[in-house]
Amino acid sequence: MIGVIISGHGGFASGLTKALNQIIGEQPQFAAIDFPEGMTTAQLDTAMRKAIEEIDSGEGIVFMTDLLGGTPFRTASLLSQQMANIEVVTGTNLQMAAEMLLERDELNVIEFRQEAVACGHRGITSLYEQMEEKQREEATEVDDGI
Repeated sequence: MIGVIISGHGGFASGLTKALNQIIGEQPQFAAIDFPEGMTTAQLDTAMRKAIEEIDSGEGIVFMTDLLGGTPFRTASLLSQQMANIEVVTGTNLQMAAEMLLERDELNVIEFRQEAVACGHRGITSLYEQMEEKQREEATEVDDGI
């Protein structure tokens, strides 16, 4: 099973984990690493390396971070350049994390990365867009004679 490490600024990772546990339950081979104010990049690197050691089963690790260019993203990115079979995804949201944790048994780390980005995009929408899509679908059904 792919190991997943969520990391982000402040309490992002622990907060997201709390929500994930409520929605899909506790997950194996999973770690959450917060980057609170006052934590150094070196401390974050150490925490990430420790998490990798604890959850890696040999099928790879995917880091899911909060912000492109932020310290958790950059630190995970450097680790991915130093170690094999590590991918980094950023812009993590709750829908992306929940879906990907449930689908990771069927994917390798590259497929996980690709699907996570697509999933994140699907999860960003508005009520207006969803209503418009529903109306288009209903119009198509009528046009098809269904």
